[in-house]
Amino acid sequence: MATPAPSRPSRILFVCLGNICRSPAAEGIMQQKVKERGLSSAFDIDSAGTYGGHAGDLPDPRMRAHAARRGYRLEHRSRPITTDDFDRFDLIIGMDDMNIENLRRLAPDADAWTKIHRMTDYSRRYAHDHVPDPYYSGADGFELVLDLLEDACDGLLDHLAGTDE
Repeated sequence: MATPAPSRPSRILFVCLGNICRSPAAEGIMQQKVKERGLSSAFDIDSAGTYGGHAGDLPDPRMRAHAARRGYRLEHRSRPITTDDFDRFDLIIGMDDMNIENLRRLAPDADAWTKIHRMTDYSRRYAHDHVPDPYYSGADGFELVLDLLEDACDGLLDHLAGTDE
C-alpha cells in the first residue's frame, strides 16, 4: 500500500563532510525508499558536503560496493553546499555534530537554522546520536552506516508523510 504523498514536494538535502560516503548513501537510500512507496514525484532529494575537496567525485568505491549489495546505486557527484541550498531545500540534514555546526555557520539567517536537522533524529531502531564517518573504518563501518541510514530514512519518510508511529 502506498504512503500518502505530502501536500507539496519535500526538498531534502543530506549533508556530510566530503559528500562521498554518508550523504550520497542517504540520498540513494531515500530515493529508493520514496520510489518503493510510489512517491518519487513528491520529493526532490540531493546531497552535499561542507568540504569541497572532493567536488565532482563519485562516492567512495567502498560505499558504492556496500550500497550495491543492498540494491542501491550511488551515482551522485560530490559537491559543496552553497548558500542557495538554504533557500532551495526544506530540510537540510547533517550526519554528525561537526556537520550541524558547519551548517549553522553557513546558514544565511535564523530562518535557515530551522531547516537544519540531525539524521539520527529520525531513527527508530538505533540509539546512535550521529552517523559515524566510515572513511577510515573497515567493512563493518560501512555496513553500520547503511543500517543507520536505512532506519533513519524510513523514519524521515514516515514523518514527512504523516504516518510516523
